[in-house]
Amino acid sequence: MARSGSKARPQYRCSECQHVTAKWVGRCPECGTWGAVDEVAVLTSLGGRAQRPVAPSSAAVPISAVDADHTRHLATGVPELDRVLGGGIVSGSVTLLAGEPGVGKSTLLLEVVHRWAQAGRRALYISGEESAGQIRMRAERTGCTHDQVYLASESDVHTVLGHIEQVRPSLVVVDSVQTLSTTDTDGVTGGVTQVRAVTTALTGFAKSGPGVAMVIVGHVTKDGAIAGPRALEHLVDVVLHFEGDRNTTLRMVRGVKNRFGAADEVGCFVLHDNGIECVADPSGLFLDQRGEAVPGTAVTVTLDGKRPLIGEIQALIGRDEVPSPRRAVSGLDQARAAMTAAVLQARAGLKLGRNDIYLSTVGGMRLTDPSSDLAVALAMASAYADLCLPTSTVVIGEVGLAGDLRRVTGMDRRLAEAARLGFTSAIIPKGAGPAPRGIKALEAATIGEALRILLRIAAPPASTPPEVKAAPRPGLTLVDGRAGGGPAEENERL
Repeated sequence: MARSGSKARPQYRCSECQHVTAKWVGRCPECGTWGAVDEVAVLTSLGGRAQRPVAPSSAAVPISAVDADHTRHLATGVPELDRVLGGGIVSGSVTLLAGEPGVGKSTLLLEVVHRWAQAGRRALYISGEESAGQIRMRAERTGCTHDQVYLASESDVHTVLGHIEQVRPSLVVVDSVQTLSTTDTDGVTGGVTQVRAVTTALTGFAKSGPGVAMVIVGHVTKDGAIAGPRALEHLVDVVLHFEGDRNTTLRMVRGVKNRFGAADEVGCFVLHDNGIECVADPSGLFLDQRGEAVPGTAVTVTLDGKRPLIGEIQALIGRDEVPSPRRAVSGLDQARAAMTAAVLQARAGLKLGRNDIYLSTVGGMRLTDPSSDLAVALAMASAYADLCLPTSTVVIGEVGLAGDLRRVTGMDRRLAEAARLGFTSAIIPKGAGPAPRGIKALEAATIGEALRILLRIAAPPASTPPEVKAAPRPGLTLVDGRAGGGPAEENERL
């Protein structure tokens, strides 16, 4: 006879793909992730009895009767961060800020708590990696000392919660979640089980506490993903990625998840020795400041989230034909750049197969948007023909394998940004929409038509070094709608 009631039956579930196994394994058999399988208790009902309803502790209310004042955004005082957060930090929310070591996460959060304290609000900075004296030294160097900013160096999550109850701040920064641990759960500090338990404790306290907003710092893996279980991103309300190249001062905060606003905003910062500064208009960082146009450059407008950014692409074509040409790309998608070069050769007749090709962006900008394909193509064509695109022209469009130009999203915002920065003409795909006032649209349906526009508006360089004049490159000509390089009699045979 079966007994009625319920009992717990152990199961093991992967935190990455939610695959369930009957026994523990070190590596998930479904997704192959190491250390992601943990034990979970599953209640099974015996006897087939129906479950009885339980009286709720609080009655359900109409959505119009819920007080919305508790979920208002509070500005941090850092405009670029407020842009990404949708206006500021929400009281009772948990924000996860992830980034590589040394990218500037602690410097940014020190600036946040300083501005928070300047607004008459109390902030608590918890560090599990540095002592309070080290944080004080950084705060003095960056000018972020304030009496309403409290510091504590702890590694136990229960002690951290005790500090929060004692100080009673409205903003808590935990740096970082991988350095905290709890005695209620087994596992090493920074492991999957400990990170999940610590995040659950901090999130539960923020939701039940008296209006405490939390910002948790997380590390990333070699692949750029947030270290720890994937469930960590589901526990928090906002997930931000802090990105930046160590060789440049530009830093970007990118929204990945936001329960209180848009999740595709980007904030730009400049990191220097004395702290971090917001960059409200970063387009000037991605343009080479020169007085005259040079061959092999094209300016495009990309959309990073909802934010239009001006970027410059530079191309250099080797003058000698070599058996094994080199393709070097920096800041661009190498596969798309190789595809664009192949389209120029197959659909437009440019003989690039045996020439070295070097492509780069200015200012450490990364252009992965397909809308930069046409700018890459015209930069290579202008470098090949030794012609200069006007500095007042932007190039926007996606290039297909058939040589056709495709429209891209957000063309109105891209062109409006170009017009705001003083550009007067734009080479865009046909039918992309009306151009804003002050900018002239030069439409092209194919890559060949775009090269015709290049020949019409481009000009030779104002000054050429003597060694280049000694070995001129054949010009760019059009034969039966195709672009070609070389002597005229060779073009006639195409």
